Amino acid sequence: MTESNVQRALDRVLELHRSSDVEEIRLGHFDIIAAGAIPWRIEGGKLQVLVIHRPKYDDWSWPKGKLDDGEAIAECAVREVREEIGLEITLGLPLAATAYSVKQRAKVVYYWAAAAGAAGEVIPDGAECDEVRWVSAKQAITMLSNPTDAAPLHDLVHAYKVGHLQAKPLIVVRHAKAKPRSKWTRAEGERPLAATGRRQAQAVSRLLEVWAPAHVASSPWMRCVQTVAPFVSANQLKLSSVRAVTEHAANRHPKRAARAIQKLLDRNRSQVLCTHRPVLPIVLRVLAGNTSKKIAEVLPTKDPYLEPGGVIVAHQIPGAKPRIISLEIHTPYHD
Repeated sequence: MTESNVQRALDRVLELHRSSDVEEIRLGHFDIIAAGAIPWRIEGGKLQVLVIHRPKYDDWSWPKGKLDDGEAIAECAVREVREEIGLEITLGLPLAATAYSVKQRAKVVYYWAAAAGAAGEVIPDGAECDEVRWVSAKQAITMLSNPTDAAPLHDLVHAYKVGHLQAKPLIVVRHAKAKPRSKWTRAEGERPLAATGRRQAQAVSRLLEVWAPAHVASSPWMRCVQTVAPFVSANQLKLSSVRAVTEHAANRHPKRAARAIQKLLDRNRSQVLCTHRPVLPIVLRVLAGNTSKKIAEVLPTKDPYLEPGGVIVAHQIPGAKPRIISLEIHTPYHD
């Protein structure tokens, strides 16, 4: 990475906040940022994880790697798994990040769980990875060369034991940058994205792909619809309108907006909701009301809450109390 790219990476890591990470990770500054995943499956009724051998280091680890310029951290995790072992994944629960020094430089690696039951054949690339093994969690612990790699595995095993690995994400998106209100004379609901916002919408689409939500809901106002349109189009999905979460409707009837957001949570499916900055306080109250105080600490508390195009990922389990078991705040890469 060039010096400017390193600074961009440092800026971006400060924009990733996950309830799975300890305070030292959330507040830390790192010279090297990487991401990866622990692929898992159930074989014979038992949990298995995929460990990889890296010939360059002659070690056993998880598929992971450093950020490319222009990608978000979660995108990096999916790409690295695909490139190293040929496995197409969607991200599940966030797992513990690890931090350590490499040649006197601080490095952090962010991990997620990734179900691989029907994901297809695993094919090592031969360069970064020359061998893979599906093993039990107990065996994986004995194989891992770096002791820090055990932390995300412990999180995954715990999630499996308490039935959390099947959690589904509700992804809240703040619409991308719109044309200024001061320069718009027509109906507020028709105010579109600015040129920068249209590029942000493409970044939002790439970021949403890492969770592959099957349902998309949005405020029917133009700037929200345009923000999720690239993802909806690319995946041939139906866009559902939720009028209760437009700026005007939520301002007039905040309880109705809260009920609409809660209704989406109650459906317990992989889904997206795109709304407006002034509606985010209502969204945040609903999310906080469905999770523990400790997990809710990750939620933003100050206006503007999210940057344009920013997302909150809330993983939830039906019937659980509280139902939201993890939260993540992501900002897509912006030019």
